Formats: sequence, C-alpha cells, structure tokens
Amino acid sequence: MDYKNIAVLNTFTPDAIPDLDAAVLGALELFQKEKLPRIEILYKRPLVVGSGNAEATGRIIFEDTDAVFASESNFESKLKHVPDIDGVILISASGGKHAPIIAKRAKELGKHVSLITNNSNAPAKEFVENKDLFVFPKNREPYTYNTSTYMGMILGHTRENPKEIQSFIEKYIDTISFPDLSLYSSYFFIIPPKFSGIIRMLQVKFIELFGRRIAHDVETSEYMKHAVTVVPSDELFVSFGEENTTWGEPNKRLQLPLPENAGYAAMMAIGYYVIAHIQKQHPPYFKENIALYAEKASKIFGSEIRPIVE
Repeated sequence: MDYKNIAVLNTFTPDAIPDLDAAVLGALELFQKEKLPRIEILYKRPLVVGSGNAEATGRIIFEDTDAVFASESNFESKLKHVPDIDGVILISASGGKHAPIIAKRAKELGKHVSLITNNSNAPAKEFVENKDLFVFPKNREPYTYNTSTYMGMILGHTRENPKEIQSFIEKYIDTISFPDLSLYSSYFFIIPPKFSGIIRMLQVKFIELFGRRIAHDVETSEYMKHAVTVVPSDELFVSFGEENTTWGEPNKRLQLPLPENAGYAAMMAIGYYVIAHIQKQHPPYFKENIALYAEKASKIFGSEIRPIVE
C-alpha cells in the first residue's frame, strides 16, 4: 500500500491546504498500519466530557453505557448535582485548551480522571495516572479537520475494518454520478436512526468548513417525520443507507449507500467524504480564513494554535 493520502497530509503547506477527502482517506490508511488501543474503563457511571466533536465522539463511544454527558460549559454542574458519578472520562484530541481546566477541577472535586487523546504530551495528563491514559495515533491535518483523531477513537470502540471502509468508498461512492453541487447553497443530510450520535459531528463539520455561507441540517429518517420541512427551500436532500421517497423534490434527492452492517466509523468517513464533495464545488471559505482564525484562537486560549496540527 502506498499511503498516498498520508503523503499529501505530511507535505501540504498553509498555502495549499487539502480538501477534507484527503483527511478521510489518509485516516483510513493510517489505521491500516497503526494499532489502536482498546478503551477499557470500568467506572459504573462516568461523566464523559468533551468539546465540539470530542463531545460527540464520547456520546458515540459510550452511548450504550450508563454515562452522563457534558461539555466544557456544564461539566461542573453535572459533577455537583449527579452524586453517583464515580469518574470522569475526558476526550480531547490535543489534551489542551479546556481539557486541563476540566481535569484539574474534576480532581479538586474528588473524581478520578481518564483521558482519551491523540497527544502523548497532553497538558491534561498531569491529572491522569498512566493506566488511565489512552493515546490514539493521528495524522498531520489542517486545524479543525480532526478526522484521524476522532475516527481512531471511534474505531477503537467499534473495531470496524478501515480497509473495508476505504474499499467501499472507492467502489460505491467514487463511482456515483453526483449532481452539480455548486448549484446548491443548502443541504439536508438524512441518516439511519442507529447513527443518531453522528448528527452533531456532521453539523460541526459543515460549520467549520462553510460557516453560514452554506445552510445545512442533519436528522435521522425517523425524526424527518416531525416539523423540519414545514418551510420549503431550494436544498439538496442527501440520504445515507436508506431510500428517500418523501423529502424534497424528486430531482433534488441524492441517495448514497452504506456498507452492510456499517458502524459509526463508516458513517463518519462517508459523511465527511460527501461534505468534501461539497467543499470542492464551492469557494474555498475554510482555506481562505483558517490562518486568521488560528491567530484569533491563539489569543482566546492563551496558547499558540497553528493552521496545521502536526
């Protein structure tokens, strides 16, 4: 295997940022050659904390457990008002930004902390014992892409086969005749109910890449039965794994397959891959603005944030 997408990720510059599809395929290449740790945490009722896509990743990994979920905004309230929480699982790609603040406060409140991260030198690890530290491999990627980071954690839980996911994309997604996506400034993703936990991750990726320049919504096929289409708009309805015979005009529907017995990693990879198709056919909003955003974010967090995460 030549790992051609990893090569792209290892050599790009801030002036030539790759599209999201390179990060997706590069992640799948990485996990074919790197071993993933197993997440073995024995809390009876943990508080799972993360920011943005880290929070969504935690909800996916621990959705079948008796966990309490929180973000940087409400974790302390959960710790104070849910008395049977017996440990904190902190999910953070960098282990920085809010992570050390959350870990420090959890320890002050007498809670054991576990950290799931991609950074062996994570600032938050000073509050974590070695046996409670889970470090996953990652690729060099543009800031906020966070594809290999959270996909690796999800794969560590689902144990899906990354080679099979990549082969499915090449055989069944790359060969689809996509409509002219540049004609649409609004998209509605419809996903199977069993993947409800991926909704926030897909929403965040739209926000990161397009801001408010492109409208988006993501719901399950079951939730579509509620009042989400009362006001019609000129949008493309993209359904994954299930045929859409109801929502949107017939000529504004795109049906995409999912692998048989697909798990969350496959749903994430294919969802991001389709967003990359949209990215390719619209102005490079993200690429034109990420350097300036990184400067602003550095001031907000009080530490240097670069457009490229090494």
